[in-house]
Parts: sequence; C-alpha cells; structure tokens
Amino acid sequence: MQNVNTHLHKTVVYSIICLMLVPILATFIYSISSRWGATILPDGFTLDWYIKLLTDPRFLQAFGRSLFICIAALLLSVALVLPAIFVVFYYFPKLDKLMNMLILLPFAVPPVVSSVGLLQLYADSEISLVGTPWILIGTYFTIALPFMYRAIANSFEAINLHDLMDAAYLLGASTTKAFMLIILPNLKKGLMASLFLSFSFLLGEFVFANILVGTRYETLQIYLYNMRQTSGHFTSALVMTYFLFIFLLTWLASRFSRGIQ
Repeated sequence: MQNVNTHLHKTVVYSIICLMLVPILATFIYSISSRWGATILPDGFTLDWYIKLLTDPRFLQAFGRSLFICIAALLLSVALVLPAIFVVFYYFPKLDKLMNMLILLPFAVPPVVSSVGLLQLYADSEISLVGTPWILIGTYFTIALPFMYRAIANSFEAINLHDLMDAAYLLGASTTKAFMLIILPNLKKGLMASLFLSFSFLLGEFVFANILVGTRYETLQIYLYNMRQTSGHFTSALVMTYFLFIFLLTWLASRFSRGIQ
C-alpha cells in the first residue's frame, strides 16, 4: 500500500512539473522558430532572434542598468544590514523578535502605494531623485531587506557567535578584527545565498521601476514591457533569456543554501 501511495505521489508531482514546463517549452520553440503559423510545428528553426536580441544596444544598456541598480542596492544592504544583525545577535539578542516584525513592513504596503508616496515626497524636493537610478537603489534596498536579514540571521543562529567572539578576545583580537576574520567567513555561504536570491527577485521588479523612472532610465523589465508590441519571436527570445538568467541565479542560491545546512 505504501509503494502504491509513493508511486501515486510521484505521478502527481511529475504531472504538475510537466504541465509547468509546457508553456516554457512552447515559448522556447517559438523563440527559435523562423515562422509558426497554423501548423502544429514551426516551418523552420533559427537563432536569428537571439542574435538580434544580444546585439541590440538598447537591450544591453537596459540589462546593464538593471545590473547596476541591483548590485548597488545589494551592496548597500550588506553594508547596513550585516553590522546591524551582528549588533543585535551579539549585544541585544532580545531585539531579534522586534527586527523580525520590522523587516516585514515593506510587504505591508503595496508597491503602487509606496511609489505614489515617494513621488509626492520627492516631487518638490531640491534634490532631483525621481527619474534617476538613485531612487530605485533606495527602494530596492527596502525590498531586499527582508530576504537579506532572514538569510543572514539564520547563518548567525547556526554558528556559536559568543563562543567564537570569546575565543577571539582570548587571542587578543579586537571586536572589528574578530568580526572580519572569524565571523564573516562563517557567514559567507549564507550571505551569498541571500545575495543571489535577492538579486533574482530585484531583477524582475517592475512596479517601482515603471512608476518612479519609466523610460527615463530604462531597465530590463521596462525594456521587456516596451518591446511587447514587436515580433512575438523576438519577445519570446527575450523572455527565455531572462528566464535562463533567473534560473541560474536561483540554482546558485539553492546550492549555497544546501551548503549552509
């Protein structure tokens, strides 16, 4: 009976996976087809759509802008969140529960509402931020904050923080030196997993980018939105390129996560 249930569960899981792969496979076939009309199979196959995409200066610029914003936001997150988590876990461990509540605040306010609030806040500001990448870096920091804090906090819980710090003090190391040479290397896998996971999430963000900057600073998602009226083959190639890149980042994040365990 147990074997029958096991086979049934596997059948259900594999069936769901196959159903999920059908639209991805269809999009990929359409992206490499030269022409696909009323026939079951395409009239021919070609890589011209991918070549056109990867040689499009507008796409390369949009991809570069997205990389810049995401990397800058994550560097800001590491610079602010990592020391803050160390202070909480080492000096004020009771504040961890409060921090777990505070990091959920970005999810409490919808992105559309946050964007409208930011527009009203900075519209008449002396510092011109709306329409620039700097406002996106700040908003992306708030999006990445929950992912960064929770992943790094789990890494702190997995190590004996106080024992490691006490041993470092006995050897004559200062707090800063102990953190940089002992604690930080033990957090490397958790930190990398959180970075890859946050990066894959930020790269697909559209609402903030569309409302706060739009075409004034065209990111990858804005480029995808603006190119929706072009050839379906070209759009499919763009979607598949984006999907493969996100899949790679997610796979790397899962590898680092398994390394933590």
